[in-house]
Amino acid sequence: MKIPAIRAAFVCACILSVPALYAASPTLDKIKSSGNITMGVRESSIPMSYTTGDSRFDGYHVEICRMILGDIKDKLGLNALRINYQPVTSQNRVPLMQNGTIDIECGTTTNNAARVKDVGFANTLYVEEVRIAVKSNSGINSISQLAGKKVATTTGTTSVQLLRKHEKANGVNFDEVFGKDHADSFLLLESGRADAFVMDSSILAGNIANSKNPKDYKIVGEVLSTEPIAIMVRKDDPEFKAAVNEAIAKIVKNGNMPKLWNKWFLSPIPPKNIVVGLELSPATKNAWANLNDKPAEDYQKK
Repeated sequence: MKIPAIRAAFVCACILSVPALYAASPTLDKIKSSGNITMGVRESSIPMSYTTGDSRFDGYHVEICRMILGDIKDKLGLNALRINYQPVTSQNRVPLMQNGTIDIECGTTTNNAARVKDVGFANTLYVEEVRIAVKSNSGINSISQLAGKKVATTTGTTSVQLLRKHEKANGVNFDEVFGKDHADSFLLLESGRADAFVMDSSILAGNIANSKNPKDYKIVGEVLSTEPIAIMVRKDDPEFKAAVNEAIAKIVKNGNMPKLWNKWFLSPIPPKNIVVGLELSPATKNAWANLNDKPAEDYQKK
């Protein structure tokens, strides 16, 4: 029996619409066929993304990613989705995304013009300020006082580059020392092998709160940069990015963001029940109200 033309066209549209959506996305297709996804996470980026022990990971960005993947699981009609956690570093996070080792990265990665050439970023849910941590008795309160000092940063990050480019760093010469991850960089400060640690405020605050004597440290100096920290995805999979952003919009619309902020930044968090104590900034609040994937360069424009 011959199907009428109008009905035939409708049948074709229905057949193509749903399967084609997933076929166009390597990541969604992988999730649907395997029931697995690999999430890139950090080991010491408290409270954004960190290990709580025994190969368990948690944090502000990690929980948001689990919510996103839960939404995608439901849309794909899966009964369950296994999340494999893969620790990444500042150095290898982009290559591991490019080569397919990880499918989504939920850490502390700045969305900037250089990285956008290699990877994609979801809409921003956290806007960071880069500053300096020092010992409370150091006498250091500004960039100008770093002359002749040792400044720690984490290998693969841009923090010291930002410090050198700051207008108040003109004529200020300091030695750069590197930590392999954020915990190692903080240890350089803690042990006296560095006089300052330059990094995202959330990471500085998290490491200070997690230290033996938090009162021994303080965050000082001028804001070196304001940067969007975003969930990273593959550049060649816009359909997966769209699915992630759709889930993000739902999380924001449902009013979950203030609750997540209070949970991870203003309340005791595992495993030591420390309180990071970082208040919600106007820039982050604005990012929630106006979802976008603008790179860091847009935040520097006046």
